[in-house]
Amino acid sequence: MLSEEVKKGQAAYTKIGLAVYDFWVLGISNQYIWECPSSEIIAHFDKHISSNHLDIGVGTGYFLNNCKFNQDDSKVRIALMDLNQNSLDKAANCIKRYKPSKYRYNVLKKIDLDIAPFDSISLNYLFHCLPGKLSSKLKVLSNIDHLLSANGTVFGATLLSKDIDMTPLARRLMSFYNAKGVFSNTEDSKEDLARYLANNYSKYRVELKGCVALFSASR
Repeated sequence: MLSEEVKKGQAAYTKIGLAVYDFWVLGISNQYIWECPSSEIIAHFDKHISSNHLDIGVGTGYFLNNCKFNQDDSKVRIALMDLNQNSLDKAANCIKRYKPSKYRYNVLKKIDLDIAPFDSISLNYLFHCLPGKLSSKLKVLSNIDHLLSANGTVFGATLLSKDIDMTPLARRLMSFYNAKGVFSNTEDSKEDLARYLANNYSKYRVELKGCVALFSASR
């Protein structure tokens, strides 16, 4: 049973919403409002992604479609995980050349999935859509830990709100999304993200680009 907060966080990902997602979120919003161009996130993917990869919170599949793998298509293993079936279908179609597997899960809950682990796992633009404080939302990383190989890397990006120097337009849009329940990140801070990663991984990095925290961690 999904809570109302969880439902609101993924409700925007309708077929119509996904049709304009790349233009509005990855084009206009990232570049001009959040001040972290999507090219920065693609570069983050290029740096950390492996040819054995799980993507959680898949959006439209844009970043998987545009990042660079160091293997030919036939040697790339990609799995997609999301609560929203529309997103899973859209992303899978976008990268159909990789023949991705699809898994529909609420990552805030225990993930009972017995498959071979992945060498990289991305969680891109996921945490700010989940309900609650960041310190509790980051338990998602614990829920997926069994899916990460011993030498694997987890990475992603999330929009922060607390203690972030943002433009008036960004502040208004962030407040609007939080009021609608699309975002739940009014208390999300770089400090909380870095603290969790420091306590649970041997190596980590958090870099702030505008309102966006780009993070990576490994055991």
